[in-house]
Amino acid sequence: MSPYPDDLTAMKDDMIAFIEGQGMRRFFGFVEAEEIPSILWESGPNPDGWKDFVELAKSSGAPFLTMHSWALDREELDRLTQRLTDGEYTAEEDLEEARWLKTYIGKTGFVQLGWAYQGCVFVYEAGAEWYDHYQRLRELADEVGGFMIDEPDQDEER
Repeated sequence: MSPYPDDLTAMKDDMIAFIEGQGMRRFFGFVEAEEIPSILWESGPNPDGWKDFVELAKSSGAPFLTMHSWALDREELDRLTQRLTDGEYTAEEDLEEARWLKTYIGKTGFVQLGWAYQGCVFVYEAGAEWYDHYQRLRELADEVGGFMIDEPDQDEER
């Protein structure tokens, strides 16, 4: 169970105000934590742990934090649902889950803060519980949408 609410918009707004209140700037970007040396902040069940993260960034001398947020968009959810519908191996439960996600359209489901220090990026991430469902369905759609069944390879056509 996620310690975060279904809509992280208020948290994002609080982050912006807190960061600016610390005299720091924001750089709008996403840290690909899997591709660079990074350390993920663990705040446990404390939904305000990001404040400690920002204060640590400031005390380390970081002049700015990276900031990224993601809200569910109707067109994106429609594309995902269509990809799942067109997929060969999609279960009805997965399609029902995609329809259930419509209740979260327009809501912020994910926020990320980051700052670099001595060759490593420190990252704070918060996600609503429904965002995990969305990510799982996206991965499923990529898997079922990625199969090319009986498609001739371009080299075979020559």
